[in-house]
Amino acid sequence: MDERARLHVLQRDRWIDYPRASQALVKLERLLITPKRERMPCMVMHGESNIGKTLIVTKFQREHPPTFDTAAGVERRPIIAMQMPATPDQHRFYSALLFELGAPHSASASLSVLERLARELLRRISPRMLIVDEVHHLLAGGYREQRASLNLLKFLANDLKISVVVVGTTDAPLALASDAQMRSRFTPFEIPRWRESEELRSLLGGFEQVLPLRKPSGLAQRSVVQFVLSSSSGLTGEISRLLNGAAALAILDGSERITLAHLEHVAGSPG
Repeated sequence: MDERARLHVLQRDRWIDYPRASQALVKLERLLITPKRERMPCMVMHGESNIGKTLIVTKFQREHPPTFDTAAGVERRPIIAMQMPATPDQHRFYSALLFELGAPHSASASLSVLERLARELLRRISPRMLIVDEVHHLLAGGYREQRASLNLLKFLANDLKISVVVVGTTDAPLALASDAQMRSRFTPFEIPRWRESEELRSLLGGFEQVLPLRKPSGLAQRSVVQFVLSSSSGLTGEISRLLNGAAALAILDGSERITLAHLEHVAGSPG
């Protein structure tokens, strides 16, 4: 692989397995295979911005792609994933959901029309899970908007007999705190910041295996681990940015291995 191709590889999202992410995937899988019942289990996955929550959700979606039911003539999607609108209300929520479903609709349609269309489509598609990212946006609304949006999530879980997973920052549990039923139904699952540990060294070792460099970098050595940890504030996304940037420098200068000098250069550059 030539230099240009390797630099291109560094710009792609790559999955690096680590224990907490694996635990999250296991919990999501358990929710997905839960038989339909009156009170479906749900989860709130939370953590700092740029900690890697969206990558976990994306990988889970890849593992459960849509299939086409030839007998019924419809696409079956086991997982529907969407984002909570930045200004949360029921009308915007259903409009965003219909957009995710690829359903033509008028933004000026009444709430009842959007709700009926969304429910009809969801019944045809037969999802087993609804994932709503950026759920902390609920806090941008007033009390009435928050309660209305929470009731909507409960309604969809009950109406369709599906598990709902909400994803957001550390404020996400606060968005559910005003409703006792939501608190009891949504099991919290935190993706914490990294700290110096064997798990972090394993993560860095995993990165080293997939980075397109021709020489070993020894990313698990203590000096590198400590620098990466302090420079990234323990955020997975920042760790990835540091290592990808350092790897690009190592390719361009011909050294083919990441050094502390490379990492210091990237850490001192604007993100």
